[in-house]
Amino acid sequence: VQLQASGGGLVQAGGSLRLSCTVSGSILDYYAIGWFRQAPGKEREGVSCVSSDARRKYYVDSVKGRFTISRDNAKNTVFLQMNSLKPEDTAVYYCVAAHDLIAFLGTAYSSWGQGTQVTVSS
Repeated sequence: VQLQASGGGLVQAGGSLRLSCTVSGSILDYYAIGWFRQAPGKEREGVSCVSSDARRKYYVDSVKGRFTISRDNAKNTVFLQMNSLKPEDTAVYYCVAAHDLIAFLGTAYSSWGQGTQVTVSS
């Protein structure tokens, strides 16, 4: 399983970015796909996750109402739309595959790719 994250960048507070996670093969139909982030000196944090059938979604409290996760299985891609960005959202964002949302929340990731840097200036 290979995942490739993209879409990061530098944005001012209040701005938006859309992250993309391209997943290899047909595994997208069978895995929950999520995002975690890690900022310098901070613990890794699970940000959001969507189940394989897209019926269940998880958001950490700090991003609820601002971030939206979606998936397009036909394009093997999962998106994280990030609006109203705050400086505390600055981190490297990684997309991961997990068997289900419970596995994601337990950090039992099946695979993850290289991250993409998100920097929000104040």
